[in-house]
Amino acid sequence: MLSKNELKYIQSLCQKKQRSAERLFLAEGVKLAGELLESGYPVKNIYAVEEWEAPVTHIPITRISAVELEKISALQTPNQVLLIAEQQEPGGEPELKNHFTLVLDGIQDPGNLGTIIRIADWFGIDQIIASKDTVELYNPKVIQSTMGSFLRVKIWYRDLETILAKKEVPVYGALLNGESMYTTASPKEGILVIGNESKGIRETILPLINHAITIPRTGKAESLNAAVATGILLSQLRSPQY
Repeated sequence: MLSKNELKYIQSLCQKKQRSAERLFLAEGVKLAGELLESGYPVKNIYAVEEWEAPVTHIPITRISAVELEKISALQTPNQVLLIAEQQEPGGEPELKNHFTLVLDGIQDPGNLGTIIRIADWFGIDQIIASKDTVELYNPKVIQSTMGSFLRVKIWYRDLETILAKKEVPVYGALLNGESMYTTASPKEGILVIGNESKGIRETILPLINHAITIPRTGKAESLNAAVATGILLSQLRSPQY
């Protein structure tokens, strides 16, 4: 059973200010909890209903009721277990040479960021550089949307102009007036810049893009969701070379 103080403390971790101060975050659900515990990720506390089958772990498990889980959950439909885990810094700096890197310019929607991280994981991209105004990785909706992929994809929050101005590798930008992705060769190394959901790539970054690319449109939709566009572009840029 949860005390009132525990309840308030866990609920407070839904707020960015408290997460940042405590260097903690929440992860929920059977699948995500299983991945974190199997990976050895630093988890501090586990709160779970009786039905949850706990793996072998040294981490303390507090058994709670379904009603209590609902009170601490950020999900519309809580799923058996909630973890409090430690935030991890990626360490070092991203290596651009001999890597393909996603750069996110002002992605605001937590679901989009989480899905983009998951897409990056699918295509074997293990590093993302995000602008400092991109939504926080440890937002509960971001963590849930990654479906565990945040464990395999590092994300740095950096000044994008400084990174891109180095011109270490080719810089591709998702733009409406770019070259068709179908005529763009799949690079062995490079950067793909994805812009803000409504404003696109900011003006100060446009001159730093070497290759503007687009998804050819045959219908009448004005734009694509940022995560959807990322998936389509990567399916072309990361296609295997035979």
